[in-house]
Amino acid sequence: MDDAVPPRDLPAEAQQAEPEPDPAAPAPLNVPRTPTGDAGVDAALTRLGDADHLATDGHIEVYEDVHRGLRDALTALDVRPGPPAPPPPSGPRS
Repeated sequence: MDDAVPPRDLPAEAQQAEPEPDPAAPAPLNVPRTPTGDAGVDAALTRLGDADHLATDGHIEVYEDVHRGLRDALTALDVRPGPPAPPPPSGPRS
């Protein structure tokens, strides 16, 4: 007897029943991620979706990676050239 073929004496619903979901299995959080317009930030936020397919103990690697990417994006803001600094005051100090 082939195990892949359901018995014919079962109702159609029972023959096509899907396996019960495992509550301990990874489940997507389906948190919406709105694009920011900054490629680096958007890539980091997209990376958060990778945690949806991992067990909880795998989340830390994703979160650390995202944190590093967001920190790098913020650091890059500090090194962008801005307006020139005002000249130091001239003349004697009193």
